[in-house]
Amino acid sequence: MKISTIIDEKERRVAVTPETVKKYIGLGLQVVLPENIGVKAGFPDDEYASAGAVIAKTKFVADADFYVCIKPSFLAMEDFEPCFKFDLDFKFKAGSHLIGILSPFQHEKSLEKLSTAGVNCYALELIPRITRAQSMDVLSSQSNIAGYRAVLEALHLYGRVVPLMMTAAGTVRPAKILVLGAGVAGLQAIATAKRLGAVVSAFDVRSAAQEQVESLGATFISVEASDSGETAAGYAKEMDDDYKKRQAEKLAQTIAKMDIVITTAQIPGKPAPRLVDEAMVKSMKSGSVIVDMATESGGNCAMSKKNEVVQINGVSIIGYTDLAAGVAQDASQLFARNAFNFVALMIKDGNVDTSDAIVQATLLKKLSGA
Repeated sequence: MKISTIIDEKERRVAVTPETVKKYIGLGLQVVLPENIGVKAGFPDDEYASAGAVIAKTKFVADADFYVCIKPSFLAMEDFEPCFKFDLDFKFKAGSHLIGILSPFQHEKSLEKLSTAGVNCYALELIPRITRAQSMDVLSSQSNIAGYRAVLEALHLYGRVVPLMMTAAGTVRPAKILVLGAGVAGLQAIATAKRLGAVVSAFDVRSAAQEQVESLGATFISVEASDSGETAAGYAKEMDDDYKKRQAEKLAQTIAKMDIVITTAQIPGKPAPRLVDEAMVKSMKSGSVIVDMATESGGNCAMSKKNEVVQINGVSIIGYTDLAAGVAQDASQLFARNAFNFVALMIKDGNVDTSDAIVQATLLKKLSGA
């Protein structure tokens, strides 16, 4: 059996690294990769070849059994068909397996077409939050990198120092940073901002997040609620209108005092909650920065734009969806290990076996007709 990946001009990360090439070969798979697949992430072809991969002098490997991708942008094409025409005709063969962050709620039509063509699609973002699946949790690994990068992006535009500085010429106060959402990305943003010397506050609808936030040295912004704000799976859930009103009032008071706001709040399968409205943005001082990490699912900030930086009354709003790709090599290493651990579940005695509960949880059954 053969495993490959697909060159994506919009992606700097890569789903297969020289390290995982050796592991796939150990599973009995042949690794065939398009040339220059890892250049943007700092992995030249000779490293792949040294690890045992075959480098194909083409953009696509047409007869692979597995395709491991990060976030295949071709799914967003309005006229997407599972056959591409570039330097050669490319078509997924029936029975092949596409594995990656597939965003099924956004790309339903494209995934339906793949299913009709006989392609089995596995959305890695659907991996269950159980102990056995932690080594495959791509959302956590990539969110960790993205949370770190979000702070760096904010500071690049902030243009001032972050820590308290006491000099003979006077004192420079530390930056005040607010993180909205204390999941994996939010906690990493908090930790990074604290290491840089900022005064950090954080908010999350989940009351259980308070202990985690405070363990990192940040102040937890709480809003009284009648329940835990958490689903059985550990995700934040949508709150009632009364809570949302009190939440908005509390955030409005807090955001006006902040230099940087980083928003990470998302609800699986639904649009991102709108936490920062236009009035809150305009209440911030000129030179302040907002990083909206949820623009791919609609955004937490009313004024943010997907993959753009906009300025409102001197406040810069960053809406990048590829923050993890800004640290492409490390992000690739983590994703590739996650993906390998997932594929390893599917290989039993040299054959494909999709019966494992983790694999079944990610298989888009409704699309495949299963």
